[in-house]
Amino acid sequence: MSPHLLSVDSLNRDSVNHLLRVAAQMEPIAQRRQITRVLEGAVLGNLFFEASTRTRVSFHTAFCRLGGSVCDTTGFTFSSMAKGESLYDTSRVMSGYCDAIVMRHPDQGSVAEFAAATNVPVINGGDGPGEHPSQALLDIYTIDKEFQRLGKSFSGAHILMTGDLKYGRTVHSLIKLLSLYDPLRITLVSPPGLEMPTALIDLVTSRGHQVEVRDHLATDFSDLDVVYTTRIQKERFTEEMNENFQGISDDFMVNKAFLDQRCTDSTIIMHPLPRDSRAGANDLNVDLNGDPRLAIFRQTDNGISMRMAIFATLLQVDTLIEKDLRPVRWFVPSQIGTLDR
Repeated sequence: MSPHLLSVDSLNRDSVNHLLRVAAQMEPIAQRRQITRVLEGAVLGNLFFEASTRTRVSFHTAFCRLGGSVCDTTGFTFSSMAKGESLYDTSRVMSGYCDAIVMRHPDQGSVAEFAAATNVPVINGGDGPGEHPSQALLDIYTIDKEFQRLGKSFSGAHILMTGDLKYGRTVHSLIKLLSLYDPLRITLVSPPGLEMPTALIDLVTSRGHQVEVRDHLATDFSDLDVVYTTRIQKERFTEEMNENFQGISDDFMVNKAFLDQRCTDSTIIMHPLPRDSRAGANDLNVDLNGDPRLAIFRQTDNGISMRMAIFATLLQVDTLIEKDLRPVRWFVPSQIGTLDR
């Protein structure tokens, strides 16, 4: 791996497989059964200049579970960039304080610009409509675990991506990672104007994968292995798009009826979250809560293991984990959520 994780373009199949193996080693720690302190004394700078709960807390938790400590900053208002400080200056200053930095920024390419000023590992926590590499890695890890549980394999798998494929940075990173695997069938379904960028489709097809673009979900998906759905990223719309966008119809909604009527008992449902549960949003429906095919909370739990693996690999302590484990001493419930299965 490169010294930073800015894009999945820096990964190959071997580096992805390495991270999957390390993430599996991290599971007892992420699941609160064991403790490690391999990053004791290390400090993470968690710099989020765009709204986030899940990703920010996930990175924070992952670093703490490795024994490190975290300095958080959120939003532009309380940062020196509000006073006109450049990304370069911010990067150099923060690198003097921290041993690793996670950054989220609303402008595509900004995290790479930030990383160019430092040799301290920088992880892209999302740069506008660009990429979200750690999310794609935890998604691959989730698919791999779910396939193992179901006795399936990546080779020849059929994966549906639906929702906002234009501005959804998670699908941009995920489809690139999927293209590293053996030939897949990938179906893309999105509302008009929110299609997957052509350059990404061309990349995937050039690597031997079959890609089909559709404008509706009203078809048979009985051979479907994974549904990956995303919310509409209205915060990234231009003023003109906001004026013309009529909203997403229920024709694009993934719900229990869609799964029961068009998919199978082994189809996995994923979503990077947050899902918009408000009436009329037509995002992933809450009527799937408690359905074993819904993997979204297993997905978020897997994010801790994968982000621990990323930190351990970039900071070169991944070989020390097994030698540095102790059992936890506090109470841990057998199930985290009341509907977990």
